[in-house]
Amino acid sequence: MIKKIKLLVISAVATAFVAAPVFMPAMASAATATSTTLENGLCQGATLDVSVDPNTPCSVTVNQTATNEKVNNTITWVINIFSIVVGVAAIIMIIIGGLRYIISGGDSGNVQSAKNTILYAIIGLVVVALSQFIVKFVLTKLST
Repeated sequence: MIKKIKLLVISAVATAFVAAPVFMPAMASAATATSTTLENGLCQGATLDVSVDPNTPCSVTVNQTATNEKVNNTITWVINIFSIVVGVAAIIMIIIGGLRYIISGGDSGNVQSAKNTILYAIIGLVVVALSQFIVKFVLTKLST
């Protein structure tokens, strides 16, 4: 039973890692504003300021701060989703470790295995929490 739960958790995490790059372009393109002409749509899709002039098809000026904010927001969003998935997996593993500890029946091998499961899940939670702080620190240093 525990092996099936572990397999289910690992499968869910692996699916999230595989699906994230597949759905990321679709989510990014859905977030961009639609335009009436193809030229203006292409320029706006790159987070560029477009001044519409009938004589020039696409005069473009780069808005660097908007581009940086969009990249920072995307990175923050991905890290938050990853942290939620890992946090949920760690909590499930803590519960599984606790159940294994309870049903170990005093067998030293099973008790040690349950303790290791709980310990590694707690270490995973600490790593996820620290990764949040590190990413926010790096993004604030890059944006200034």
